[in-house]
Amino acid sequence: MNKKIFLHLRKRSSVVVLLFFFLLSSFVSVSLRANAAEAPVQPTAGVELPQFEAGKAQSPEGKVTEGAGTGTAAVEEEEAGPVQYRTFFGIDSRLIVWIVSELHLMFAAFVLGVPIFAVIVEIVGFKGGDIRYDKMAKEFTKLLSAAFATTASLGGLLGFCLFGLYPEFMSHMTNVFAPTMYVYALMFFGEAFTLYGYYYSWEILKNSAAKKWFHIFLGILLNLFGTGLMFITNSWATFMMSPAGVVPATGKVLSLYHAFYNPLWMPVNIHRLIANVCFGGFIVGAYAAVKFLGSKSQEEKAHYDWMGYVGNFIGVGALIPLPFAGYWLGREIYSTSPVMGNIMMGGAFSWTFIIQAVLIGFLFIGANYYLWLGMSRIKGSERYTGYIKFLTMIVFMCFAVWLTPHNLPLSGEERAMIGEQYHPFSKYFGVMAAKNAVVNLIILTTFFSFLIYRRSNKGDMVPFSEQGKVGKIGIMAGVVFCLLMLVSYAVSLNFVELEANMKVFVKPLIRCLYIQAFTICLAAFLTFKNKGKLGQALLFIVTPCIAVLYFWYYGFEVMQKANLVLRYLSVTQVSIVMSCLIMNAVIDIFMFRKAKLVGGIEWGKMPVRSQYALLLLCVVIVILMGLMGFIRSGLRMDWHIYGVLQDTSQWAYTPSLAYMGRVVGLIVALFLGLVTFVFWLANLGDKKEKAKGYEGNEIDTHSEESH
Repeated sequence: MNKKIFLHLRKRSSVVVLLFFFLLSSFVSVSLRANAAEAPVQPTAGVELPQFEAGKAQSPEGKVTEGAGTGTAAVEEEEAGPVQYRTFFGIDSRLIVWIVSELHLMFAAFVLGVPIFAVIVEIVGFKGGDIRYDKMAKEFTKLLSAAFATTASLGGLLGFCLFGLYPEFMSHMTNVFAPTMYVYALMFFGEAFTLYGYYYSWEILKNSAAKKWFHIFLGILLNLFGTGLMFITNSWATFMMSPAGVVPATGKVLSLYHAFYNPLWMPVNIHRLIANVCFGGFIVGAYAAVKFLGSKSQEEKAHYDWMGYVGNFIGVGALIPLPFAGYWLGREIYSTSPVMGNIMMGGAFSWTFIIQAVLIGFLFIGANYYLWLGMSRIKGSERYTGYIKFLTMIVFMCFAVWLTPHNLPLSGEERAMIGEQYHPFSKYFGVMAAKNAVVNLIILTTFFSFLIYRRSNKGDMVPFSEQGKVGKIGIMAGVVFCLLMLVSYAVSLNFVELEANMKVFVKPLIRCLYIQAFTICLAAFLTFKNKGKLGQALLFIVTPCIAVLYFWYYGFEVMQKANLVLRYLSVTQVSIVMSCLIMNAVIDIFMFRKAKLVGGIEWGKMPVRSQYALLLLCVVIVILMGLMGFIRSGLRMDWHIYGVLQDTSQWAYTPSLAYMGRVVGLIVALFLGLVTFVFWLANLGDKKEKAKGYEGNEIDTHSEESH
């Protein structure tokens, strides 16, 4: 009976929502009219008023009375003035906006990240003829449709809070970005229509290839609308940090294009796009973990074990390039405003990056731990378990270096004991040269963990000469892509605008890029000669030697003698590591493409602690998103729009770390509670799965297929 009532209400949900918003809009309209009738009319700056409002008053009969009430109106106008800030029933307005905006951004990250891999999973299932992927993609989208209404509601609440509590600031933003707001509204409707069309047409559009491709096209449209919405809102947020296209003194708009395409817009776009995919993957992994822990049958455990693996794989896949995107964003912030850059890395926010390092370290440790536990479900993985103790040692050593601060909080006596401000040993681990080195090493280690997981049940390989044209084209495409990335940047370094005494320090970077390019070519040649494992080993030896060991040492030298070269060194480091990851992945895919299987994967045979690892990853990524939101917004200090519109409210101060921790903790608890409730609602209408659940399309608990 409860199920029938729920389904009945679900069919009428759209009518109820429309009725609710109609009543709400009517109430707001009546309230505004009542307030307008009671409030005196005030002249508005910048608006040409009718003649009777410029010093004349109207009689009750509608006749104009010269000079009536002008003295009182002038006094009231002088005393009241335009409203700049309001409070939320006596509560700190900034706190309200902080909480609502972070909750909205977290749900938006999930809503924007999940469709990307849902469509990819659907395409994989359709092209491979595996119904399991289609079922999982639909389950992803079910979570998405449930969270979309919450995202929209929080977005509307955020808009009301901003316009109500910060009217002057929103007036300025509207004056600059009004045209883009109309586009945003239209794209929001497009996203809503395509989302529900994509979800509810799933069963209708699966009977033929043409219908299925049209359904996939709807999913691609959904991603385009969602990404477009994110790009528009990112322009508003980054304009507040790096305003362009306006006159700073007056705020007059000179160019909407430059205001929209401000210096930080594209770095934030790339960073948030990757972060949203990572965020969505770990949330889905946590959902699968909860369902796994509550499963009653082995078939359900197998399904949600596989779903948790896919969610973790997507989260880790996006986590690997995320530090590179974050570094690019940080570098552009420093280039745009050295003041904000110094505050970020060496001032009030420096210790927040220590907290960030702890959280990112937990993400990498948890992801590796889950992969290592996952090897226990794969027959034949015993050959590679010996690597785990060495990988664990590397990960924790990198984590320790990453956590080491440069400036230790020393007392006068402690400083006198060591003879300087910096500890003679730890000072070599607290600078960016060391931290960049260990970040790249931990990324390489995580990637190596995934490679040994992937080949755990692979046996004898087919000679590469039997892979056909597909293998040759794939390897050559990987080589060409990596060479373009490495050689093009090496050539560009020859033309950097630096003084002659500093340009000398760029030449070692160029040589390293060419060495890596040669290693890429040599690894491809060895793969063609049926020695792909040797090619991979060569890449895993040369890349850490250059990007970790050499650049750790050379980074100190550059910091002391040519600090401006550091930005080029970091990009070189990133390019070398990325080329290693890309080429190794391509070689591994085609090297084991037709390999014999040693054993199957027993889905559902995971220890319970592995699911708690997935839950930990979810909690950590939510905390990390809340922390980084605080950093990005707080860097403006007491400015609404940096250098253009100052924050003169009573809340215009940088919160302490303790206050920030309490607020972010509250936001995390609210988000996890809301997302749990939303997912619970999404599952109310589901049928209870029996032993043959999923309509006879079960996950084979002894699958012979790989990952």
